[in-house]
Amino acid sequence: MTTTTTNRKATLTLDGKDYDLPVLHPTLGPDVVDIRKLYGEADIFTYDPGFTSTASCESTITYIDGDLGELLYRGYPIEQLADKSTHLEVCYLLLYGDLPTAGQLADFNARVTRHTMVHEQMHYFFRGFRRDSHPMATMVGVVGAMSAFYHDSLDINDPWQREVAAIRMIAKLPTIAAMAYKYSLGQPFVYPKNSLSYAGNFLHMCFAIPAEDYVVSPVLEKAMDRIMMLHADHEQNASTSTVRLAGSSGANPFACIAAGIACLWGPAHGGANQACLEMLKEIGSVDRIPEYIAKAKDKNSGFRLMGFGHRVYKNFDPRAKVMKESADEVLGLLGIEDNPILQVAKELERIALSDDYFVSKKLYPNVDFYSGIILEAMGFPTSMFTPIFAISRTVGWISQWKEMIGDKNQKIGRPRQLYIGPKRRDYVDVRHR
Repeated sequence: MTTTTTNRKATLTLDGKDYDLPVLHPTLGPDVVDIRKLYGEADIFTYDPGFTSTASCESTITYIDGDLGELLYRGYPIEQLADKSTHLEVCYLLLYGDLPTAGQLADFNARVTRHTMVHEQMHYFFRGFRRDSHPMATMVGVVGAMSAFYHDSLDINDPWQREVAAIRMIAKLPTIAAMAYKYSLGQPFVYPKNSLSYAGNFLHMCFAIPAEDYVVSPVLEKAMDRIMMLHADHEQNASTSTVRLAGSSGANPFACIAAGIACLWGPAHGGANQACLEMLKEIGSVDRIPEYIAKAKDKNSGFRLMGFGHRVYKNFDPRAKVMKESADEVLGLLGIEDNPILQVAKELERIALSDDYFVSKKLYPNVDFYSGIILEAMGFPTSMFTPIFAISRTVGWISQWKEMIGDKNQKIGRPRQLYIGPKRRDYVDVRHR
């Protein structure tokens, strides 16, 4: 699929001169004004902080319609994939563009499964970190260091090396995240098991100990698989744009993914579900909810309910419905409805779905709200929420990176600026200042 130029055009009139700008037509979404030649022809460029009104690339991977509450991976609705697919099948879809045949899926699963171990010397990296280091700090360092170990998959101009790097990162990120978790606990690392599923293997590496057997619950395994699938890609968000920008310089794929992890760490991005759980813990008990609801409704309080509403989705988050089902299943299985934090979450959910204030402002529980509840119930500390997000998003980053490498229009990223600093001035010797 390619973008097509329409018969429409936009005309910019500047100082009495007209500049015709082509209008491009995507397969879905609004038309796009092409301003690539504007600076060369008119000596002017546009101002768009955050690039919220600027398309930085062409992409065939993910489409979001915030008004309709729609998320499509390669054209497939996320609800259908969450109901019928698995995370590894979605990984194949995002990487290669179509759902796999049975044979293709079996081959892909085998390739990922057999790359889950990391180089044994990488274990020594963890000893250089303090035990109380945030797992994301550890992951940024270790993933970036993968380029020091896997020299046979650094050539971005070699399609086969790009393929090997992609499989390695999808396979090894769960292992690295689990190692970061185990290191923070002072427990021994648990090696991956080829007999387990992708999500089941991650849970096993996080919660198993050598002294006794650990059996992965099918309900928790399914919930983890859904969390990974629902977070696999989300269009040109901050971390994905970071990966593309880093990749545009020709940086190796491990460095690019490490850059994405660093960006994801920000509380306004990947840290949202962690912030949500921290808010629930601050509230503490159901009887304090009215106090915080009043704060949320008071514009002058400075308090904001985390995990409600979404910047992109204006009516509802299509991922949240799926996550709610998983949350109910997990809480039912574990029988921990008496947990005060989870009681607060359930009561907040009820209020948000029924209170006229929240309904009118479309402050519905989003995917971060439910995923945080699930991860808390599974026994993960809040510090592991963002690393799990990073595992999930790895395939999206790699798919976007591979697409960028193959894009004939791709150039090294170089945003412009609106300079408002001093004009030219001459140096004054320190004695005369």
